[in-house]
Parts: sequence; structure tokens; C-alpha cells
Amino acid sequence: MPARLGRLPGDHGADLIHLFDDLEALSQGAAAFFIDKARDAVAARGRFSVALSGGSTPRRTYEMLARPTFRDRVDWTRAHIFWGDERCVDPDDPRSNALMSREALLRHVPVPAGQVHPMDCRPSPREAARRYEALLQSFFAGGEPRFDLILLGLGENGHTASLFPGAPVLTEAVRWVAEVYVAEQDLHRLTLTAVLINQAKVIVFLVTGAAKAKVLNAVLHGPYEPDRLPAQLIRPAGGELLWLVEQTAASELVG
Repeated sequence: MPARLGRLPGDHGADLIHLFDDLEALSQGAAAFFIDKARDAVAARGRFSVALSGGSTPRRTYEMLARPTFRDRVDWTRAHIFWGDERCVDPDDPRSNALMSREALLRHVPVPAGQVHPMDCRPSPREAARRYEALLQSFFAGGEPRFDLILLGLGENGHTASLFPGAPVLTEAVRWVAEVYVAEQDLHRLTLTAVLINQAKVIVFLVTGAAKAKVLNAVLHGPYEPDRLPAQLIRPAGGELLWLVEQTAASELVG
């Protein structure tokens, strides 16, 4: 259970923060939340659409969802799995977000293969972004482009998904998916843009570790500077924004 539940002051007063004692407790809370949203979506619309996050923090949540006690509470045959971003690496590269998600979760649950939609940078990042956006447009055809749930992380530099400080994609106002080149990594990426992310019904940030404390405080309580802190772009239009935060990452918020 969360150690504390409350609304944050300031410009982000509509955000809700749940504080957890450690990664294990946070992951259990996130898994339970995932299950609740999946059930709600299937009951209301007959399907559950989710965009998964990469990185180290959500892996434990995915591993918990793969356990029988959690797994059996989700109708995985109604789940449609997408990703918020991906590195342009081989599918079996350890840096692949899709590979991590498959190993931790998707290999252990009965999601139909045709309902799992990894990002693939071939034949080129730009063309791949166009094709992933076309896939999403087809998936949401006839309705609003609203994921039931999007999971996000927070980088120490304030990035989320592959929305990095100073990147041109931060000012994107039309496209749902964009290619990104990260010069310091010499790596191309694909990412959902804030245009699409902010249409989601529920967006959940998972944040752990003392190294995230200062940037978390800056994102939530600092001035609005999305070019420097891209996570500030995430402000859902009519949806819900939640922060599941481990205690050491919340140390700058407590007082």
C-alpha cells in the first residue's frame, strides 16, 4: 500500500501522487492499478489499450503482472499492447524496450500475437514513425485516440518516453509518432508525442531512486520549462495523471 496519498500543490495541483516505501511496493501498486484499468476498459469498451514504458523501473511491475496471482485477473485476450517509445536497435538487443517487456511479461501471458505492436525502426526511423502512426490511426478509427493507460518513466534530465530536452519533437503539434536522434548516444529512437500521450484516459509515471529526487521536484513544483524538462509537457486533456513514486525519489517533495 502507498505510504502517502495526496494532491500536489502549485501548477500541478490536479496531479495525484502515491508514495511507496520501496520499488517492490511501488511495483505491486502499479500492477494492481494496471489490473483495475484493464478491467474497467474491457467492461466499458470490450478492449484494453496500453502503451508500455521501457527502462529499469517498470520491469518489476511487468514481472509481477506475469505472476499467476496477478496474471489471472486480466483478460489478456482483450489487451492491445503498444509502446511509448523505442530505441532503434535490433529486436534482440538488450537495450530494446520491447525485448524487456516480452521477457518480463508478454511471454508469460496469453495476449494474441496480433495484438502486440512493437515499434520497428525499419526501413528508416522517419518511415517507421509514419507507419506506427498509421497503425494507431487504424486502431483508433471511429473514436477518440485515447489509450486506456500509458505508463511513463522520468529521466534524470527531465525526459519522458523519448522526449528529450531541446529536441525538435517537443514542439510537435500534429504528429502522434516521431523519430528522434539523440546525439550523445548516437542513436535514433521512435516516440509517441505529447500530442497523443495527452489524449490518454490515464497516464501513470513510475519514479524510483534518489537520483530522480531533484528533477521530480523541478517537474512538479518548478517553473514551466518544457524545453528543459519535457516531462512537464504531459498534461492530459480530460484524463487523469498519476505519479507512483518511491520514497527516496520523493525526498525533495517531503517537508
